[in-house]
Amino acid sequence: MDKEQTKNKVLEVLEKRQTGVLASVKKNKPHSRYMTFYHDELTFYTPTSIETHKAEEIKENPNVHLLVGYEGEEYGDPYLEIEGTATIRDDQGLKEKYWSEQMKHYFEGPNDLNYILLEIKPSLIRLMNTEEHEPQIIEL
Repeated sequence: MDKEQTKNKVLEVLEKRQTGVLASVKKNKPHSRYMTFYHDELTFYTPTSIETHKAEEIKENPNVHLLVGYEGEEYGDPYLEIEGTATIRDDQGLKEKYWSEQMKHYFEGPNDLNYILLEIKPSLIRLMNTEEHEPQIIEL
C-alpha cells in the first residue's frame, strides 16, 4: 500500500470513529483518558477546559500519543496509533468550528473562556489491522 492509499485508509477510520484515547505525560509517566477527536486532514483537535490536568501536562510536555478507531467489535477492526505534539489553541474560529451542543454539559458555549482545543500534529501514524497484516506507517 503506498502513502496515498494509507492516508485514505486513515481518513476512512477517522470518518467512522471520533472517540479515542489521548495519552499525555505526567511526572514522566503516561496519563491516558478518553476524548472526542475531530480532524482536518491529518491534524487532530479535541475540546477540553484550560483548567484540566491535560492542559497543564501539555504545557509542561507537548508529546502525546493517540489511539483512535478500535471499538472492540471485532479483532480485525482497523485503528490508528498516532504519535505527535499537542498545542493549546484558543482560536475563536476553531472553537466555533468544533463546537457541539453536547459540550453544553461542560461549557456555556463556544465563547466560554475555559473552552479550548488541543491541536495535535502527528509525527507518525500507524494504521493497524489492515489486510496487509503489517502496520502501515505514515511519517510526517
